Amino acid sequence: MPATERALELVTTAAAAAADKLATDVVALDVSDQLFITDAFLLASAPNERQVRAIAEAVEEKLLPLGAKPVRREGEREGRWVLLDFVDLVVHVQHSEEREYYALERLWKDCPAIEVPAAATPGDAQA
Repeated sequence: MPATERALELVTTAAAAAADKLATDVVALDVSDQLFITDAFLLASAPNERQVRAIAEAVEEKLLPLGAKPVRREGEREGRWVLLDFVDLVVHVQHSEEREYYALERLWKDCPAIEVPAAATPGDAQA
């Protein structure tokens, strides 16, 4: 079963919010066939802890008007990998080094990609 319309709406909004804060390598994956706890993952990178936190805050702020509040938030204090769980969507904002090391895209490589706004696609954001 593919990701719900609600999950896709959240992905699109979250990806745009991340791109607005200059996130790099923004990728969305439909994990609904692999996981029962969520429909989609959004992955985004930043070169430093301050920007990781800013991206996470922007995503949370932009999803609030859609009635989405994170039920779980992890990693904000350290700022190396912030996880925001919106039930239908789990957002991973990672420091570039963590993103490379943990390589979530490889772990979930069998999951289909979800199209994100053009401004959020890899290579389009400026560092």
